[in-house]
Amino acid sequence: MNNLLNNLVGLMIASVITLVFVMKYLRDQKLQHAQAKEASEKGALRSDGPQSQHPHIDLNYCIGCATCTTVCPEGDVLAMLGGKAVIVNGYKCIGHSLCAEACPVGAIQMVMATASMGESMPALTPNYETSIPNMFVAGELGGLALIKNAINQGRECVDTIAERIPTLRGSKPSEEIFDILIVGAGPAGISAALRAIERKIVCLTVDEGEIGGTVAKYPRQKLVMTSPVHFPMYGKFSKTELSKEELLAFWGKVLKRADFKCRTGEKVQEINKGPDGVFTVITPAAQYRAYTVILAIGKGGSPRKLGVKGEELPNVMYRLIEADHYVNKNILVVGGGDSAIEAAMGLGHQVGNKVTLSYRKEAFTRIKDRNEKRIADCIRTGKVKVIFNSIPVEFKEKSVMLEVNGTVKEMPNDLVWIFAGGEPPTAFLKKVGIKVGTRDMTSEASHEAKEATLVHQ
Repeated sequence: MNNLLNNLVGLMIASVITLVFVMKYLRDQKLQHAQAKEASEKGALRSDGPQSQHPHIDLNYCIGCATCTTVCPEGDVLAMLGGKAVIVNGYKCIGHSLCAEACPVGAIQMVMATASMGESMPALTPNYETSIPNMFVAGELGGLALIKNAINQGRECVDTIAERIPTLRGSKPSEEIFDILIVGAGPAGISAALRAIERKIVCLTVDEGEIGGTVAKYPRQKLVMTSPVHFPMYGKFSKTELSKEELLAFWGKVLKRADFKCRTGEKVQEINKGPDGVFTVITPAAQYRAYTVILAIGKGGSPRKLGVKGEELPNVMYRLIEADHYVNKNILVVGGGDSAIEAAMGLGHQVGNKVTLSYRKEAFTRIKDRNEKRIADCIRTGKVKVIFNSIPVEFKEKSVMLEVNGTVKEMPNDLVWIFAGGEPPTAFLKKVGIKVGTRDMTSEASHEAKEATLVHQ
């Protein structure tokens, strides 16, 4: 009798424990489905799909573990629908490739966007070589975002060039011709230069701005997300979140130890290749000759203008670095991307500022999750006023004319910042002679994910 009673008690305890786990599982499934539905509805607001690299999921191998949906720093790029991982907000993917690395069954491969998405990109080989032999592209200009990718590509370009240098210039360096001329001193350019120094290759870097490239132009204390990466002349760099200032300080420390030669404030105007195969790179200050060239200039190009009356006024700007320099002002920020959101929030936290954010669509659909939460807080606390479905039609010295849902109204205004993206350097690439246009990039896709996996090992 006692044994029977003990068995019944044990069975009841086991049933209760099982019921708790089942209820938790069902509750988690319900929450997961709700989140996936919300993410899918948000993604439906945009029809342009992935802009560059993104995950491709083989549903035949996907086991529905949802690991990929939890590791993405950009939030709801992936979601679980019908027990399988699917892309619901592909436009937000910038190629961290953490989902591919985390998948326990190898069902995810990083691929590039369709050919139509690459219409202004240079045609590149798997070694990042352009249609002009011995001229390479590294970094965002080639279609891959992220500092990690830029660093990897800069390093790999130099490794490819190193194998060709003996054939191009013989066993001894020339006193008049550089082995490599690097255009751009951002993440890809710095990485390439340091790798060249490591491999005892003679190189020169030129940049129209300053060392740091786009990173140097970020607003103060902007967080720069990175992944573990092997940095030339340093080794494995493992930090995954640091500010602009910390990253620039790190680069400065590494560059100080190296014989880094860089000419800043020189914009490259022309690149010509002579009959002898040697490039002549022309800037307003000088002409440089090199056996090979690496273009690491990014794809932002010049800021895109709206074509609005009064846009040429001095109080209309396109880049914000020091938000705390502006106080007690009526400010209009135009745009709906992360740059516009971050600028508006930064300005909104300064003393006495009244910040209005104008966006032409009915909702923000392409910003990072953390910015989505922060801007919601700023709107709630009155730090930033957002006007959706609006476009500026005229800028004046002390006011701005804004069209809202078809009605034009005038608002007091002191300063305007426009964040409408940048004009890609397509004209420069064509002038140089690089083939630009659509290409099927999917076949090139898994290289970065495999490289990232090797770096993590």
